Amino acid sequence: MKDSSKIFNKLNQYPLVICDTTLRDGEQAAGIVFANLEKLRIAKLLDEIGVQQIESGIPAMGGDEKQAIKKIAKLGLNASILGWNRANKDDIDQSIDCDVDSVAISMSSSDIHIQHKLMKSREWVLEKITEAVEHAAKHGLYISCNAEDASRADRDFLVTFAKTAKAAGAHRFRYCDTIGMQDPRRTYDDIKYIIEHAKIDVEMHTHNDFGMATANCIAGIQAGAKFASTTMLGIGERTGNSPLEEIAMAARHILKMDVEFNTQRFREVAEYVARAAGRTIPGWKPIVGENCFAHEAGIHTDGVIKYLSNYEPYSPEETGLKRKIIIGKHSGRHTLKATLAKYGHDITDEEAGLLLEHVRASSIDLKRSLEEIELVYMYLDMRAGKLGNISE
Repeated sequence: MKDSSKIFNKLNQYPLVICDTTLRDGEQAAGIVFANLEKLRIAKLLDEIGVQQIESGIPAMGGDEKQAIKKIAKLGLNASILGWNRANKDDIDQSIDCDVDSVAISMSSSDIHIQHKLMKSREWVLEKITEAVEHAAKHGLYISCNAEDASRADRDFLVTFAKTAKAAGAHRFRYCDTIGMQDPRRTYDDIKYIIEHAKIDVEMHTHNDFGMATANCIAGIQAGAKFASTTMLGIGERTGNSPLEEIAMAARHILKMDVEFNTQRFREVAEYVARAAGRTIPGWKPIVGENCFAHEAGIHTDGVIKYLSNYEPYSPEETGLKRKIIIGKHSGRHTLKATLAKYGHDITDEEAGLLLEHVRASSIDLKRSLEEIELVYMYLDMRAGKLGNISE
């Protein structure tokens, strides 16, 4: 039998615990299927960057899913391995058979779900929670009890839900903004209220239907939640979940929390997950997008050249990226001068001004930015008198 106290004590040593669900909720995104070997590799990568708990999948699905979870549980990772379950004994028995050390037990909590999905009552929900959590507790599993659609549930019923789960043996309560209907201010109030009245650890599980998954997750952490459910790149049902990389970096730089994730590998891990998911990483993706440290606008590039923190919230190396100064339509003279200096060409302000006219015109004609070497050749052509008047 497992010893849940070991997992509880291990997880409680951290100021913030990431329970990453890339392998479960991430794969539930329409069109994403991870091969079993990819699942194993993703689990290893998540462990290597410091994720403390990995939601490995749904054991009750059986077949390849169950086999992959079993293999992940046997990898000997530092992270706790969690299996997701509905609130019934059969599901939990499937998790036990996979040898995971933790389980998530999920049950609807809003009246909308209780009446129109389950077609049951609040009392029935509480009975099923008690039955399932007690069954998992008897086998020594660490337990997260998930309140599905919590953001549309009655707040006092959420407290009753959480208290019931805790009394049956649950270690934490997962607050699920299942369809992304929450806003940060109300999230903060809900989480603070639940913690104060139920006296239980809270985990944030937020979706991005209105573009507020990260904001809602951070608001919950500010209210006292110690656990965050994330996915790499935010992949997940519909519009996705709170992204692991965004939560980790926001916790470090905005909340000033002492988190110890290996953020330098975020881009590397993001690239692997994106390939496995058949997705591309948008250039503008926060934290891991190629444009996070790409500067083109003259005012910005001048500011960065003078002092990096003028327009950069942290260094690109912190997340595995590189700084890029882009030469194009919006460039300024300082960018041209600094770039050409790298190639041994010191030019005057007057030369830079003349060259800038040709750079902007070329960028518009080509509908793209210019490579550094193109700028060098353009400058050499200008000196040789091979560039015509820009007005011609």
